[in-house]
Amino acid sequence: MERNYKKHHQIKAMAKQVKYEDQIEELEQIIADIEDENVSVDELSAKVKRAAQLIRSCQAVLKNTEKEVADILKELGEE
Repeated sequence: MERNYKKHHQIKAMAKQVKYEDQIEELEQIIADIEDENVSVDELSAKVKRAAQLIRSCQAVLKNTEKEVADILKELGEE
């Protein structure tokens, strides 16, 4: 049962990683568009808001991953 639990968390972590990577890619594209002046004034506000959402989401993923890794390391230290 413990093996299934660990596998579930590994799959969950992989899913988060893909989502994180997708968000980073989108954020990088927004930054590139703004830097290259490919964004109209009308789009700028929406792009900046989306970038802020992506940054917050990525920060949450990183914080959660850090906690999960710390928990795993703590668990390994107790065995």
